[in-house]
Amino acid sequence: MIRNLIATLLAVFAFNAFAAVEVNQANQAELETVKGIGPGLSGKIVEARKAGAFKNWADMVERVPGVGDGNAARFSQAGLTVAGTAYATAPKAEKAAKPVKAEKAEKADKAEKKAP
Repeated sequence: MIRNLIATLLAVFAFNAFAAVEVNQANQAELETVKGIGPGLSGKIVEARKAGAFKNWADMVERVPGVGDGNAARFSQAGLTVAGTAYATAPKAEKAAKPVKAEKAEKADKAEKKAP
């Protein structure tokens, strides 16, 4: 019975350690529990929030100096949410595939023409 009680207490503490922190509701101390957010950045977040709640991650990234896409992704992974959502990176535009075979073929043709 004591083992079950200890296991339950440990589970509760572990769950609280990974609980999400909502940027629109957290105070400065709660924001600082997120890995990577210190006193300076938490102060900037609280100050920017005075103008109104953050609508989404893009709004937060735009309004809080020092928070870019990279930091936003890390903060989200550490449990920070904005308007109840985790950070989702925008899909990167696919780079146009270079026609490697065509380039190699052109170089080979040029080399053949130069050869005596």
